[in-house]
Amino acid sequence: MADVQTLKPVDLHSILTFTVKLARTAGTLILEGSQAIQSTSDVNEKKNSVDLVTEYDVAVEELVKSEIAKAYPNFKFIGEESYSSGTRNDLTDEPTYCVDPIDGTTNFIHGFPFACISLGLIYQKRPVLGVIYNPFLDHLYTAIEGQGSFLTRGNSQPLKLPLTKPKPLPSLQKALLGLEWGSDRGKKTLIPKSDSFLRLAGDPADGIAGGRMAHSIRSMGSAALNYSMVAQGGLDLYWEIGCWPWDVCAGIVIAQEAGGAVVGSHAALDAATSAGSGIDPFKVTPDVLTGRKYLVIRAIPDTPQ
Repeated sequence: MADVQTLKPVDLHSILTFTVKLARTAGTLILEGSQAIQSTSDVNEKKNSVDLVTEYDVAVEELVKSEIAKAYPNFKFIGEESYSSGTRNDLTDEPTYCVDPIDGTTNFIHGFPFACISLGLIYQKRPVLGVIYNPFLDHLYTAIEGQGSFLTRGNSQPLKLPLTKPKPLPSLQKALLGLEWGSDRGKKTLIPKSDSFLRLAGDPADGIAGGRMAHSIRSMGSAALNYSMVAQGGLDLYWEIGCWPWDVCAGIVIAQEAGGAVVGSHAALDAATSAGSGIDPFKVTPDVLTGRKYLVIRAIPDTPQ
């Protein structure tokens, strides 16, 4: 059995430099694709009208996969389009790129400027590096585990995240929430999701039983950009069920390195906090990464005792 490749901090810095360059190259292709696709009606459907696949989704992933193979031939690769076409790579301790070539495909199709490429690196089964690039706005989010996360706008200097000093979050009534409808619009999924949204937004004093009266709700149409906005401090909380590892891998590192918390399902959190578990509930385990249930909370200052 081959030895697992060891990654040191200096390695992660050089990998980040490569990944940022790759993200910007892919961003150029994403912009070209968005412009081209709006001039034609020939768009293949992936599952239904809100989850569209295009030739550019595949083209961006092939570009990324090819460049990674040249620079890091021993790294493994997990990608959305590769998975959809039947390639299944299990998590191992080996360095593994986890990539969503275009996160926010529907936005991309419509020219709504909130789509991005999400490039995460997993090492020893945990996300350790993340790059998210929105070429429409020229916003670049980057992070290495233990070294902070940053936003670079255009050619300006990187800004450390969060952008402002974290404020207390006493209740959901003060919170701006990130929620998504997702692509599964069947009755079994949509009714309970709608009920949850209703309770989060609703006024308990005006007939909404269990209403939390959240300050407001936003749907950006991209899991990666929701994570980034929580890291930035623009969203207080993001809750999603149904994402895949390539949607969230990079965002996990960026959000955590900005002081945010990322947790999975109730079951995963209960297991981590049970007596004698030895699991840090705020360290993303493989079960959380692949669990498809995520709650992301922005940095909050310590509460005085």
